[in-house]
Amino acid sequence: MTRSTEETHTRRALRALEHTDPSVRLRAAMTAGSAPAPDFVGTLVERCAAEPDFSVREMLTWALTRHDPSVTVPLLVGEVRSERTRARGQALHTLSKIGDRRAWPVITPRLLADPDDEVARSAWRAAVVLVPGGAEHGLAAGLAAQLGRGGHETQLSLSRALIALGEVTPPLLDAAANGPDPRVRAHAIATQRLRRDPGAGFESAIEAAKRIVALGGDPAGGAAERC
Repeated sequence: MTRSTEETHTRRALRALEHTDPSVRLRAAMTAGSAPAPDFVGTLVERCAAEPDFSVREMLTWALTRHDPSVTVPLLVGEVRSERTRARGQALHTLSKIGDRRAWPVITPRLLADPDDEVARSAWRAAVVLVPGGAEHGLAAGLAAQLGRGGHETQLSLSRALIALGEVTPPLLDAAANGPDPRVRAHAIATQRLRRDPGAGFESAIEAAKRIVALGGDPAGGAAERC
């Protein structure tokens, strides 16, 4: 393929990313990932922030993982600092898939506490992937500060992130499980249970934890077991 033909092919694919038909956008993103080219990266990153279709966003992320991280990571880090919710969330999701720890400095306490639950969940997942050795305890403390937040899916995401950090987590969960806030206590106890038994369902773990808190029982679970 000649250079002029390649450029024409690239321009056509980039234009297709804005097509009204999501199936066309999906194929365009697939093309961009199947034949990586630096010219694709900026448009792929921009499109992630605007794309309404979940499947297309996932394909855009895949396409970005196929490109050189030295090109993609700086642009994605810039998007994490965007005022646009979708831009932040999708950039974090993509960074978690790329797994390049040069992006770690963008994971700030403010980001871990982002007011949008979807962005926060993406930040938690990315943080666990990107955290460098020696920074796990600080990250776990930042995550533990979010215990009790949100609905079922948000709490499950946070529990998984805390569990993934390993042995730095139990002391923080113990402290939270004995704290004054009943919602935080229940979430911490449920996370402890899920950590001990990864095959247990979160729904049953959180319901058992709520019973313990309501009855004023031992966070270790004795009161709930007698229910």
